[in-house]
Amino acid sequence: LTDDQVETVFDQLESGLKDLPNGERLTIHLGSFSADCKRQQDLAQLTQTAPNQALKFLLTAERARVQQLTQQGRANGYRLLGAGISGNKVYDLYLRLESDVLATKPDMVVVYIGVNDVWHKSLLRTGTDADKFEKFYQAIITKLQQQGIATVLCTPAVIGEQRGGINPMDADLDSYSAVIRQLASKNKCKLIDLRQLFVDHSAKHNGANAYEGILTSDGVHLNAEGNALVASQMMTVLP
Repeated sequence: LTDDQVETVFDQLESGLKDLPNGERLTIHLGSFSADCKRQQDLAQLTQTAPNQALKFLLTAERARVQQLTQQGRANGYRLLGAGISGNKVYDLYLRLESDVLATKPDMVVVYIGVNDVWHKSLLRTGTDADKFEKFYQAIITKLQQQGIATVLCTPAVIGEQRGGINPMDADLDSYSAVIRQLASKNKCKLIDLRQLFVDHSAKHNGANAYEGILTSDGVHLNAEGNALVASQMMTVLP
């Protein structure tokens, strides 16, 4: 790793470890993506163990995309900084925006928020009402765009993977997703519509109408297939 990469890694570790419970054990793997060999190996392994043909096609396309970026000399041109913190809601993002995002002077920011704002209303009674969600979200977009930062918005994916709108929080997720779509249109931001993507995927691949286990491990948190799908969508917005 270069000095610049090391500094970035430890900045993100410091931020992420703030929420680590006392006594928790953590294993950290560090590596460089200066070449695509390791990434190709990881993708090949995921392809071999993929449970269905659709996911195999998706991972194969991702391998081709990584190879293309490397061959064009673009793979080393991207520096990815993850600023997400488990459990955060939209107002947490707003409060951390200056220190955790703007201070790094990014060219592009992908905003992926909303699941906890909906889920925690029922789970912990600490969610975010729709009107406040929209105001905080707009304030984040405004601050980013004032700095000339390309801003990409994502709709929240799922809280339960059952088809037909029968998951308890489907209506709220649809409502909050509609707010994000409107904000993307209003502010001329690129949109990654994960909500629609996951709903469509469940309609095609969740024959047993299971609550979890398709793209998530528990109905909310993404499994390997879900992460691969989201990553492929985020790749499409890179310049």
